Order: sequence, then structure tokens, then C-alpha cells
Amino acid sequence: GAGNGAGEEAGGAEFYLRYYVGHKGKFGHEFLEFEFRPDGKLRYANNSNYKNDTMIRKEVFVSPSVLREARRIIQDSEIMKEDDSNWPEPDRVGRQELEIVMGNEHISFTTSKIGSLVDVQTSKDPEGLRIFYYLVQSRGIDAWYKLGRPFMAFPMGD
Repeated sequence: GAGNGAGEEAGGAEFYLRYYVGHKGKFGHEFLEFEFRPDGKLRYANNSNYKNDTMIRKEVFVSPSVLREARRIIQDSEIMKEDDSNWPEPDRVGRQELEIVMGNEHISFTTSKIGSLVDVQTSKDPEGLRIFYYLVQSRGIDAWYKLGRPFMAFPMGD
């Protein structure tokens, strides 16, 4: 819940992040989803039926420093100031969802899969969508995954 603001700068406030990208196609529901929880649990799920139909699920606890870094990335991106009302709607190509709770702020974005920066630039909100794109796609998933990966008991299969 919302506190009195004390300790928020110190990184003590609640932090939650969930990211999902997926689509339903000829291989069924294929998706990648992960979430950082306030208690430090990182949950990861990846379902791709392309070569084999195994669902990968991992749960690990990450250190407070990893959570702080995740928070810092979110704060630096200024994504919390954005609004997805002019972003492309999810379509048959797929959807992306990003939900973040930081202190007493809570945002939730939904948009289509973004193929490239061209899609960003031709959208109705290139500025906001660019922030989202860089956060989750270019440095994003990879960076988030690498943040958590050292704490995983065994590496994900390719």
C-alpha cells in the first residue's frame, strides 16, 4: 500500500514489474512473460511450440541490488509518465503488456508487438512508444534477463 513516502528515495518502496509478449498462431499460444515481485522473486515463463512444446518456467530470488537496478532502469526511462492511449492496439501479430508498481504509482500498458523503430516513428505517439520500445525491446528483455540470470540455478535452453 501507499506509505508516508519515507524511504522511497532509498529504494525501500514497493516495486513490482510484469512484462508479457505473445501471440496466438499456428503453433498455439506462444509467449514470454516475467515478473519481478517486491519480495525479490523473479518469475519467468516462456512457451514456444516451434521446435518442442515444452513450457519453460523458472522462479528465483534475486538480491536487493538487482531489484534496485531494475527500479533504477525504470526510473531513468521515465516510462511512468507515459500513457498508452495513442499506442497501436494489440492485433493478430501479437500483444505486449507492461505493468509496473513503484511506490504508490501503478501503470499498465498494452500495445501490439513492435517490429522495429520504423513502427515507433510512424505511430501516433513516437516519443512515448520509443521509451517503451527501448525499455522492453532493445536493451530490455535481454538486460532484464541478464539481471536475473546469474541467480538462476541453471541457464535457459536456447
